[in-house]
Amino acid sequence: PNSAGAHPGPACYRNGGPLTITDCNVMIGKLQPALFPNVFGLNANQALDDETVATQFQKLAHRIEKETGDKRPPEAVAAGFLTIAIENMANAIQKISVMRGYDVSEYTLCCFGGAGGQHACLVADALNMKQIIVHPYASVLSAYGIGLADIVVDRQQSIGQVLDDQLLDELEKLLNQLQQEGIDELRQQSCEYPEPIFKRFLCLRYQGSDTVLTVPHASLDELISRFEQTHQRQFGFISPENDIVVEAIDVEVICQTKLLTEIEKLDAEIQHSNVDEVNNCYIDGQWQSTPFYHRNSLAVNEYINGPSVIFDSNNTIVVERGWRSKLTIDNNLMLERYTERKASRAIGTDVDPVMLEIFNNLFMSIAEQMGTVLEKTAVSVNIKERLDFSCAIFDLTGSLVANAPHVPVHLGSMSESIKTVIREHVRDMTPGDAYILNTPYNGGTHLPDITVIKPVFSSQTELLFYTAARGHHTDIGGTTPGSAPADSVSIEEEGIVIDAFKIVENGRFREQEIHYLLTHSRWPARNPAMNIADIKAQLAACEKGVEELNNTVSHYGVKTVHAYMKHVQNNAEESVRRALSVLKDGSFKYEMDDGHHIAVSIKVDQKNRKATIDFTGTSSQHPGNFNAPTAVVKAAVLYVFRCLVEDNIPLNDGCLKPFDIIIPQRSMINPEYPGAVFAGNVETSQYIVDALFGALGVVAASQGTMNNFVWGNEKYQYYETLCGGTGATSDHDGADAVHSHMTNSKLTDPEVLEWRFPVILKSFEIKSGSGGKGQHCGGEGVIRKVQFLENMTANIISSHRKVPPYGLAGGGSAQVGNNRVEHVDGSITQLSGVDQMQLRPGDVFVIETPGGGGYGDPDDKNATK
Repeated sequence: PNSAGAHPGPACYRNGGPLTITDCNVMIGKLQPALFPNVFGLNANQALDDETVATQFQKLAHRIEKETGDKRPPEAVAAGFLTIAIENMANAIQKISVMRGYDVSEYTLCCFGGAGGQHACLVADALNMKQIIVHPYASVLSAYGIGLADIVVDRQQSIGQVLDDQLLDELEKLLNQLQQEGIDELRQQSCEYPEPIFKRFLCLRYQGSDTVLTVPHASLDELISRFEQTHQRQFGFISPENDIVVEAIDVEVICQTKLLTEIEKLDAEIQHSNVDEVNNCYIDGQWQSTPFYHRNSLAVNEYINGPSVIFDSNNTIVVERGWRSKLTIDNNLMLERYTERKASRAIGTDVDPVMLEIFNNLFMSIAEQMGTVLEKTAVSVNIKERLDFSCAIFDLTGSLVANAPHVPVHLGSMSESIKTVIREHVRDMTPGDAYILNTPYNGGTHLPDITVIKPVFSSQTELLFYTAARGHHTDIGGTTPGSAPADSVSIEEEGIVIDAFKIVENGRFREQEIHYLLTHSRWPARNPAMNIADIKAQLAACEKGVEELNNTVSHYGVKTVHAYMKHVQNNAEESVRRALSVLKDGSFKYEMDDGHHIAVSIKVDQKNRKATIDFTGTSSQHPGNFNAPTAVVKAAVLYVFRCLVEDNIPLNDGCLKPFDIIIPQRSMINPEYPGAVFAGNVETSQYIVDALFGALGVVAASQGTMNNFVWGNEKYQYYETLCGGTGATSDHDGADAVHSHMTNSKLTDPEVLEWRFPVILKSFEIKSGSGGKGQHCGGEGVIRKVQFLENMTANIISSHRKVPPYGLAGGGSAQVGNNRVEHVDGSITQLSGVDQMQLRPGDVFVIETPGGGGYGDPDDKNATK
């Protein structure tokens, strides 16, 4: 269910709006029209419209029955949508809390907004929270808070020095100076009260990290202790071996507003709460008489059990079954759960459409929480800043169930890694074990993408599920820094191969063993400490997934969770089959810059709603590193057909069930060991996606490359992918300057890039005119210029430097990209799409990325761009 905004608003507002959550509460009786003023309709003089709500829900119930055979009354339909909305609210709160390192179940839920009180008990139950506070002005709490807000002047100054006693003495003078500046500014604002309050903070970070935590000013020992406590809570680890840096100091000078008695104390004249009216409400699947109390009719400190409803001119508070309310002497309404919430919900294993949507969102939320933990705990710029990682959960067979919206090429291929671990280790798996893998010939993609896999066991040590986190490590060895040699011809040249290695055994992290593996090779990893730190972060993410899956099992039961893991995959399968029913056969041959090509033929069986995707005719195994493992091919197919599904479903293995995928042996998309694969994951995957879209005729080519820019020396290693234009469609222009298709990572912030590495970002801009022309035009590429301040080895692995991204239906092709080095002496070296260059201080590396193809003949009418 979506919001309709203030206008037209919900259907009950009499402005022609759609059904919304507000209408759900009207339908089930929790909102009573008679309790609202007559301010609705065109002239704002009519009552809330419950008749239109009932009519629209009746129509929706008929439609559901007609299309699915599911017979449920209108009130049950409304209750189902409300249940979904409650879970979505709870998932959002859970994600934010995990990001900040808090366990919400230890806190009280503060309720605000007009609709907050209607859902507070149900949201609290979903979060395992036991108490709720509802302020008398909860519905206008933000405005009320602004009226009570203090005047605050905030003064900061950058420091950038290691924390020690000497620095603290020096900072005292600076803090006093900032404090006086704040006092002077407050006086200019005519602060009524001359005695301000002062708060002093130090903004601290570990040496080598860019994550800053703000800690109240204190002695050296207290600062270190508070910083480590906060770091442990938010990120799950501390690094006492690293110096702590004072990034900045911060002083708040606060002029307090006139102290008010917020709410007059209530008298206790009312001895017993009075029921104002009784209305029918649909609760727990049945209509029942429910008492409604006006807030002014409540006795102080008297408990009122739910189900009940409390209302006043600004709020409607629904007290659900198992909860009770109490009005405090200062006019706050306290809600508390007074009976234990059932640890397990008996919903059965048969698919229910409401529970299907809830589990869809729940599984995705778990993966998102895993990603939040990984982002917070990672050390490398590549994972922490660029977000080049993916998290997902898998069923007992290793099939992908749900993912967070991370990197498509990771997500679609991860199940192959899980199945490798199952095949090789399932007999000796025990609780507390975890595994890592990166081999492209056994479920991986390319070597820098390391997957950490953790089995999930029940309390009775029964193997249930798997969680996994894949992250692109900055360096994993190989012939060049960054593990992305432009000229590699064998897998060993690209780094260290890890094949289902047990990284944790019975809860013990095997640090010595993994360090040995990373360092004892012909071309060892250049920064094994960072590799190990990021692996630990991936383990923390997997552990978060284990924790949340176990919570889900505790709540719903293991049989139900297993069943819905299958149901969400079956639902995804059905969604793809519906999309196939309107697609036609097609074929496409996409030439690459070096003359190799991807060939694909799609034959759609509309009657049986399935398809054969045949890559026969694709070039044989590539002599360089453009070979794509079969896991990458399946990831591309999964991504393309998930894009064609309008339903909001998780990306999972169910999407692949309607397909028979034919991948020729010893081709560049099914290579044999020891073929090199780095570019296959990042470049060939993009060709596969655009070839599939070309065969289907639905969207013009995107830039078709990740523009992999990898550089480093023995001290520094860095990797980034660059955005470009996306292809146009029959009804939309392509997007400018975005990552597309198989990549979804960020660029490092310029300030962080220049602080962490000896480079200057000279410019970064959109390349106007690079998108293909058409009735709908392709998106524009970009131009990026990076100047180097030290000697570096730079590799560029890119595509569409010769062959332009195609247009469709008469649309024009996009401009190709370009790579070059502008030397400090004024000379220019033109580079190919796949090249390597030794850079000297002052050299500027320039990358121009391709645009996207256009759609439709631009001469048919004026182009839209």
